[in-house]
Amino acid sequence: MLLLAIDTAGADCSAAVYDTSCCKILGSVVDNIGKGHAERLMAAIDEALAQAGRPLSDVGRIAVVVGPGSFTGIRVGVATARGLALSLGVQAVGVTTLEVLAQAFLDGGHSGPVVAAMDAKRGELYVQAFAADGNSLGEPQALPPQSARDLAASLSADLTGSGRKLAMGEEASAGADRFDISIIARLGAAKRLDAERPKPLYLRGPDAKPQTGYALARA
Repeated sequence: MLLLAIDTAGADCSAAVYDTSCCKILGSVVDNIGKGHAERLMAAIDEALAQAGRPLSDVGRIAVVVGPGSFTGIRVGVATARGLALSLGVQAVGVTTLEVLAQAFLDGGHSGPVVAAMDAKRGELYVQAFAADGNSLGEPQALPPQSARDLAASLSADLTGSGRKLAMGEEASAGADRFDISIIARLGAAKRLDAERPKPLYLRGPDAKPQTGYALARA
């Protein structure tokens, strides 16, 4: 089966074509653009398909990163994945950013539990714990740094991700988390199919709020 993986949850705009029969990436595009995912994503998908030498009609499943992460970026990726899945008559599955961070850490040879922690700003971290086999040990949540540290200690787990230093009481690392598109594809291929379509995973509301003090009164 051919799987199309999509990530717009962070600074990258990424797409990859993955052959599940041989567990191989056939084509991939990773652009570290920061913003403008909506304008770039479809071209990235076309380029990944061109590298693979396969048409979009050959895709049998779509995997998309659902967050937590960039509020706007997540909406772009999820909407695109759901639209393509509907037009192709295939199923789309969601992969979380925390799953990807944890799996990347485990792929590095770590043999114990891990807590993925992303800097969520405003004094919070996005956190989720995983066993050594990659299975989750709890739901993703937004926590203060000390609570994330306590969670890792309770599980004798290592911390990974941009929130690791903050959880340890150190200065935040420079740069944002990035999510390996090949890991996204692999996790998406392993997902059990669900009747529910992927939807954005927001652990808190958006930073931007509508203005309320300057609204004109209705006549």
